This record gives sequence, structure tokens and C-alpha cells, in this order.
Amino acid sequence: MKVVLPDQTELELPDGATGLDAARAIGPKLAEQAVLVRTNGRVQDLRLPLEDGQPIRFLTTRDKDDPDALYVLRHSSAHLLAEAVRRLYPGVKVAIGPPIENGFYYDFDFPEPIREEDLERIEAEIERELAEGRTWQREEISRDEAKARFEAEGEPYKVELVDTADGQISLYTQGDFTDLCRGPHLQDSKPIKALKLTGLAGAYWRGDSTKPQLTRIYGTAFFDQKDLDAHLARLEEARKRDHRVLGQRLDLFHFDEHSPGSAFWHPNGMAIWNELEALRRRENASRGYVEVKTPLIYDKALWVTSGHWEKFRENMFLIPLDDDQVYGLKPMNCPGHMLLFGNTLRSYRELPLRYAEAAPLHRNELAGALHGLTRVRHVTQDDAHIFCTQEQIPAELDACIDYLRYLYGRFGLVPRAEFSTRPDDKLGSDEEWDFSEGELQAALERNEIEYFVGAGEGSFYGPKIDLHMTDALGRSWQLGTIQLDRQMPQRFGLTYMGPDNAEHPVFVIHRALYGSFERLIGILTEHYAGAFPFWLAPVQVRVLPVGEAHLSAAAALAETLRGAGYRVDVGEPTETIGKRIRAAELEKIPFVVVYGDRESEESLAIRERGGGQSQESLADFAARLATLDA
Repeated sequence: MKVVLPDQTELELPDGATGLDAARAIGPKLAEQAVLVRTNGRVQDLRLPLEDGQPIRFLTTRDKDDPDALYVLRHSSAHLLAEAVRRLYPGVKVAIGPPIENGFYYDFDFPEPIREEDLERIEAEIERELAEGRTWQREEISRDEAKARFEAEGEPYKVELVDTADGQISLYTQGDFTDLCRGPHLQDSKPIKALKLTGLAGAYWRGDSTKPQLTRIYGTAFFDQKDLDAHLARLEEARKRDHRVLGQRLDLFHFDEHSPGSAFWHPNGMAIWNELEALRRRENASRGYVEVKTPLIYDKALWVTSGHWEKFRENMFLIPLDDDQVYGLKPMNCPGHMLLFGNTLRSYRELPLRYAEAAPLHRNELAGALHGLTRVRHVTQDDAHIFCTQEQIPAELDACIDYLRYLYGRFGLVPRAEFSTRPDDKLGSDEEWDFSEGELQAALERNEIEYFVGAGEGSFYGPKIDLHMTDALGRSWQLGTIQLDRQMPQRFGLTYMGPDNAEHPVFVIHRALYGSFERLIGILTEHYAGAFPFWLAPVQVRVLPVGEAHLSAAAALAETLRGAGYRVDVGEPTETIGKRIRAAELEKIPFVVVYGDRESEESLAIRERGGGQSQESLADFAARLATLDA
């Protein structure tokens, strides 16, 4: 057989040859350094056989920044963690341990709870394993053999995984630890040059709150110690930027146990919210959207029609009135917008019809999944639904992407995308999904948006573009979505009257570019480290009278600036001027005006966030603020 190398040359190999066989055929150094085979965008273990005509590329220890190379390194590191825990804690039950973005974790059922300080001991055991050296051996066995093996070892979580596994059962062994695993793994542990356990958390088995709660140990690993050091420095900076901490320090919001996952917004937080809402309304109006408002509660029949009763019910808050009547708080706006469109027969002359609504939604997220503003139960999307003809789809998708670029540009961000394709529980035919996926992919390529494919990650009623941004620390965050849907309008029987006086099916583009106000504000708080740009800053200018004698003039100056549309407050002289200047710096206020004996409207002492100082007239200062507010 032959395989195709990256330069399009062919390599002839015996039938059944593995990736490692191919690496050896090319050269001993490649065989020693290879960690993975990549083929058609997929990763493949070096131990697996290749196919005739298969295009392959080897990733090696030199590809230390490649996500796939790091993936396999961290997968093997997770298995080292499990081996160490098994050695140190007799009787522990082993669950699952995948690589994740920036690291890995493994879930365990410990006989007795462990604490953060125990991580140092576990890490030392992993270092001992690395010093001894480990190699990974793969074997494939029958389902019955695997089940019997893990039952004999007293590993109930592995037994359950065998029972629910699809396809061939494979095991990987290193040292005295054997794990149920599909792979891929390193050849040996030599490439793992830097490893760190980073924390503990609780996690329900398979994410189900009715099942046992396990202990999750997080860690990360790199090919190079310098990369680990840089990563740990980023983690420390991320802790400083944590929006939950800054949210309290900057007086933006808080949470209360009486309504878990629902933020209480303070005036400072609402200042940011209102600026984002003003931007949304202004741009919607200029781009042909019309604002609508729909109810928060609907009966079960609506959710059955939309498909959410079957596919999303466990994430909804339900309100049973009696045995026959059940209502649900809406987790999204789309079914209500379907009712709006279907209220009357529509003409092709009305299309495209762009409904916009930023309404409160409620989703019953698991308590363990809640995380500040980035995972909440009370969520407010910058939602819109575009009802259009099939011929209008490309232009409407292009307009959504143009809008997206404008919004993200306001934050100095460049959008990226995950193109999420049909899931297993999809509604509709493959032909319908072929069309919808083709339109979305063509729009991404036409508009030169960088994207990767999330196979099977689409919603049950349509493929989608999940919008991502990279923050100041290099972290990737998912924000909004653009989705093409022909299933929900069909389920609601929505049509429009064409120029031929016949009814035609209507398409819907679901579009939320912020994603949600809550998540966006949380992410921006961390992105800016609380130092919001002038147009978003909760307090844009603080006037500090040096003493009581200057309070009246300072208040008049603040009132003048408020009259010009700026958010201004007065720091009354209850502390020394030095302490009040320091407080304004900690609150990350863009401009502080110090007003004393020598100040007047012709000469203001202005301190800028970041340390700059100047003397300006009020007129010049106001003119400068106007350029920042644009």
C-alpha cells in the first residue's frame, strides 16, 4: 500500500503498516520524535494501521505549540496522574481523564476527601514516574473481556463506560496502570518536560446531579519548561483579572443564594450594560431591524411545536398549574418570534423581516456549572431573527458578518468562528442540512472569517457559526452565534406569499452577536482587566475637590460635564487628596480632575488613567472627551 506525505510524494509500505512503521521508513530520528499522525484534519495514534492512499503528516516533539501535539502530550499526562493516584490512595475508583484546552483533568472517587495541599504529593509521584520512564502499549479486546477485567479490579465507572462504549474496545497500559481509552497517546513519557497540577474541583459523574460527586484534579503539561512557566504566569494574571473579583471591587454586580445564577446589577454595572444596549439599538435601527417584545411564559404546546420539549426540556424552568397545564419560562426568543411572524399572511415584499429583542431568558443550568457571569441561569441575549427567502440568505448572512465585524471592532477584537455541523439528534433530512451547512460555510469563506469545524456541535434545528474572540491573555472565548434554520419555521407552518401568488417556505437566520449581555460583560471585564475604554467606563470622569472650600466649584464642573452627556461623579473631601486619587486609580477611572485653589475653567489639573497628567481648559478637555466617545 501507499500513503501520501505532505509534499504529495507517496511512501510505499507493507499492508497493515502503522504510523510508526511509516515514520521508521522515513528515518530513525522521525520515528524517535513522532508523537502523532494527522490525517484529513483528524488525529491518529501512531500505533494504528494506515490505509492505502491515506494522506498523513507527522507531528513531532518539535511541534510544541501545535494544539494536536499538546493534546496527545496532555492525554498521556492525565494517565500518569491516574497511575500516581492509584499508587498513593488504595481503594480509589478511577473515572475519566481527558485533555482539555490548556491542560487536562481526571475524575476520581476517593475513599476519603483530599485537599489542595495533597496535590504536591501527587505531583511528586508523577515526577517519579517520569524519572523512571513510561511507555504506552495499546491492545484491543472484546467488550466481555474488558467488562470482566474492570469488574475484577473493582472499577465500576470503567464498567459503565464499557457498557455504553461504541465500537472496538481498546486499552492503554503504562507502568502498572491500564486504562480504557481510545487514544491517541505518546510512544513514551520522554517528551513530557514540564507538568503541573493546578487545582481541585467537584464534578458529578457524567455531569448528572443525581449521580455520585467525584473529585476532579486539573493539571497541565508542556514540551518545554519555559512554556509551562509562561502559562502559569498567564494563570496568575487571569486570577487578577477574574471578573467575579473585579465585579465586586468595581461595584458592578453581585450574586445571591436566593436566586442562584442570576446577577444583581449595581449602578456601575448598569452603566456598562446600558452603553452596550444603546449600541445594539442604534446599530439595529441603522441596519433595518425592528424591535419587538414577546411574553416570558408559554404553554407546553408551544414548546412541543418548536421541538424544545423533546430536545431541551431538562434545561427549562417549568411551571405546572395542574395535571393538564404546564407552562415554561422561555430559554430563548425564537418560538415567540415564530408566532409573531405567523400572526398574519406575509408577502414577499415584506422580506427580509428582521425582528430584534433583548429579553430576559431563563435556563436551568446545573448548579455546578454556574460560573460568575459566563454561565448563568438568567441570561439576556442580543437576539434577532431574520425571516427571508432562500435567495436572500447569502446577502443576509453577509450583513450579519459585517455587523459582527463592526461590533467586535469596537472592542479591538478580531472574530473567529467554529462552524458547528449536524448533531445526531437533528431535525430534518440530510438534504436540508446539506443546503444549510453549505450556505453558512460559503458565507464564512466569502467573508474570509477564520474558522474550524465542530463536527456534530450544531443545534437540533440547524447548523450554526459559534463566534469566538481571543482576549488580552490569549484565551479563546465563545460569544455569539449565527444560525440558519429551516426546521422551526416548518414546524410552525410559516410561509410567505410569493410574486406567483403561491405560498413558499420561509427561512430563519437566528443571530445573537454579543451572545449575551452577561457573558460579554464578564469577558470584557477580564479582557480589559477592569480598565474599560472611555465609552464603556462606568465612571468616566471623577472631580476631586482638594478641600471643602472647593466642593461647590467641583460640583459645578461635574454638572457641566454631565450636561455634555458624560458619567461624572464628585469625590467629596472626606479623605486626603492622595487617598482619593489612589482610590480613583484602583477603580480604574479614565480621568480624574483635581480642583484646588489654582484651578478654574481655564486651567484644570487632569490625571489620566495610566499616569499621564496635563493642564487643560474645560473647553479643550471637553473637546478631547468628545473624540474618545465617538
